[in-house]
Amino acid sequence: MTKTITFNELRQIKDRLPDGSMQRIAKDLQLNVETVRNYFGGTNFDEGKSTGIHVEQGPNGGIVELDDTTILDHAFRILEDA
Repeated sequence: MTKTITFNELRQIKDRLPDGSMQRIAKDLQLNVETVRNYFGGTNFDEGKSTGIHVEQGPNGGIVELDDTTILDHAFRILEDA
């Protein structure tokens, strides 16, 4: 499922996650932690993979289209449990 949000919204979600959440998401979804960080705006493609996010310049950091919301959905579950 695709989703469109602003880059700032994506970063705010990441910033609200408790410490260790990137590692938890990576472990739960069997991904490299750098891949999860790249999903939230990181750029370490030597260690992690691209995650199907497309950014267009615009207000609020630009518009981000997410090809797959699995990582985002997992982040929301962590926030609900926190």
